[in-house]
Amino acid sequence: MHWTEPMGRLLVIIVTIAMAMTCHAQEEAKQVNATPNSELLSANDTLRTDEVSIMVDSTKQAKVKVPRDWSTWKPNPQRALWLALVIPGAGQIYNRKYWKLPIFYGGFMGCIYALTWNNMMYKDYSQAYLDIMDNDPNTASYNKFLHLGVQITDANMKRYQELFKGRKDKYRRWRDMSIFVMIGVYALSVIDAYVDAELSEFDISKDLSLEIHPTIIPNRGGGNPLQAQSVGLSCFLNF
Repeated sequence: MHWTEPMGRLLVIIVTIAMAMTCHAQEEAKQVNATPNSELLSANDTLRTDEVSIMVDSTKQAKVKVPRDWSTWKPNPQRALWLALVIPGAGQIYNRKYWKLPIFYGGFMGCIYALTWNNMMYKDYSQAYLDIMDNDPNTASYNKFLHLGVQITDANMKRYQELFKGRKDKYRRWRDMSIFVMIGVYALSVIDAYVDAELSEFDISKDLSLEIHPTIIPNRGGGNPLQAQSVGLSCFLNF
């Protein structure tokens, strides 16, 4: 095969182009290797940042609280019971029956006042009884209970001893009764909180009602036709 001059020129051009492309590819590879890793990772970091922001936004949306519909809310009887046992009146607050709080708290305050007063009087009369029973003239705390101008002598000593003993025992009984009444108020508040929460789901719709209507009641036994029937009331209980 004989090489002609045009073919030789074409071959030279092809070889020149191939060498130029090879040199250009080597220069690009060197530039890539010389580029810092931080610049190469900047795009990836941007993508990761976007992913984190998307995750944070989704988390914030998941934590958004839906407002409670109090019209359909029903209390839990067990929770109401434990709240009432731990804190008096907390069960009524949980059941949203705030009007009952003055009743129970008023009962507690009345019992505390009665307990304090009766205990104070019991201590005073106990000391007065101890003083009047001994023979020491220096212990005479019972004099503050006597009327103006009244003195205790041998003639009335026995009567005043019985009087102070009776009052001491009376105030002790009233003090103990105040404690039992306060326990009763506490127990009543617990029972009320539990029963109120338990009956919150009780059906009180129109289907559960008592209706009273006038009716005619036939009399048995025959007799006068004017007395064969009587007018009365009939009760209908719907469940």
